[in-house]
Amino acid sequence: MKTTSTKRMAVPLIAAGLIVAGGVWYSQHNARAAAPKPAAAAIQVVTTTAAQQDVPVFLSGVGTVTAYASVTIKTRIDGQLDKLHFVEGQDVKAGQLLAEIDSRALRAQLAQMQATRARDAALLANARADLKRYTNLHADDATTQQTLDTQTALVAQNAATVQSDDAQIQYAQVQLDYTRITAPLSGRIGTRLVDAGNIVHASDTTGLLIINQIDPIAVTFTLPEEDVQRIGAATNGKQALAVTALSRDGKTRLAQGELVLMNNQVDTANGTVQLKGKFSNNNHALWPGQYVNVQLQLGTVAQAVTVPEAAIQRGQAGAYVYLIDANNAAAMQPVRLGQIQNGIAIIEQGLQAGQRVVVDGQYKLKPGAHVAEAAKPAAAAPRQGA
Repeated sequence: MKTTSTKRMAVPLIAAGLIVAGGVWYSQHNARAAAPKPAAAAIQVVTTTAAQQDVPVFLSGVGTVTAYASVTIKTRIDGQLDKLHFVEGQDVKAGQLLAEIDSRALRAQLAQMQATRARDAALLANARADLKRYTNLHADDATTQQTLDTQTALVAQNAATVQSDDAQIQYAQVQLDYTRITAPLSGRIGTRLVDAGNIVHASDTTGLLIINQIDPIAVTFTLPEEDVQRIGAATNGKQALAVTALSRDGKTRLAQGELVLMNNQVDTANGTVQLKGKFSNNNHALWPGQYVNVQLQLGTVAQAVTVPEAAIQRGQAGAYVYLIDANNAAAMQPVRLGQIQNGIAIIEQGLQAGQRVVVDGQYKLKPGAHVAEAAKPAAAAPRQGA
C-alpha cells in the first residue's frame, strides 16, 4: 500500500518540476530574443572628395630626340689639313674657325692673277689715252675713221680683259677662303673624323666633323591617324600647340616646347602620322637619340569635376563610383566618364564637386554598407643624424 501511495505522490511532483523548468527556459529564451543585436563593424576604406579644376586635354606618344639641325663639315678644296681649332665635344658658334688647309699655293695663284690684272689695267689706260688722242685728231681730219674705230675696239678688248682678270681674282679669293673652314651654325661638335696632317679632298664622303644643333632641339613622334582630325582642329587658326617631353617612366618633365610640324601624309605602313616638336634646350636635358614620352596638349576642359582614376568601378551597366553620404553609408553612383589621363578621371555626369567617393577598399563594399576612414600610415620619423 505504501508503494502505491508513494507513486501517486511522485507524479504531481515531477509534473510541477517540468512546469517550472519550462517556465525558466521560456523566460530565458524571450530575454535573449528581446536583447538588441550588436551592430555590424564599419568597413575600412579610403575616400576622397571630387574636385573641380581645369584639366588639360592631350594626346600621348613616344618620341625620339633629334638635333634640330645637323651638318657634316667637309672641305671644298683639295689640300693638306694644316690646323684644327676645335676639340671633340666642344660647343661652337656660327662663324667660328674650325680648321685650316694649307693655303700657300692658292695665295701665290691669287698674287699672280692680281699682277696680271695690274698689267691689263695699264694696257687699258694706255689704250684709252690713245683713243682720246685719235678722237681729237679725227676731229681735225688728221687721222682716218678706220684708225679711230680700231682704237675704240682695242679699248673695249682691254676692258674685257680687265673684267676677266677681276673674275679670276674673285674666284681665286673664294678658293683661298675655302682654306679657312668655319662653323655654319651654332651647336656641339661630335667626334673628330680626320686628324691634322692628312690630305683631304672635296670628294671625300666622311667629312672632317659633324655639328649638331641641340639648342633648340627637336623631338619627332608619331600618333595614330585617328588623331589627325583632332590635331588639325586644335591648330586651326590658333597658336602652336604645347608639347611636353617626359622621361621614359613618365614621372619627370624634361622640357616644354611647341609643335612645329605635322607631316603632310599618313604612313600607310603603320597608320600613323609623324609630328615634330621644337624645344629650348639650354640645360641640355634632351639629347639626340634619346627616347622620351611626349604629350601634345590639344586644349583645356574648364572647371571639370574630377576624381582619382582608382575611384572608377565598372559593371554591366557601365562605370560607377561608391558614394559616401553624411551617415557614412555607401551607395553605388553611376557616372559618365570623360577622358582619363595621368590617373585623373573627368566625370561628365553623375557627380558633383565636394561629394565623397571611395578610392580604395571598394571590393569589400555593398550598397548600404557603413564605412570608416582607414588610418593613414604614419610618416617615418627622421633618423638621428640625418
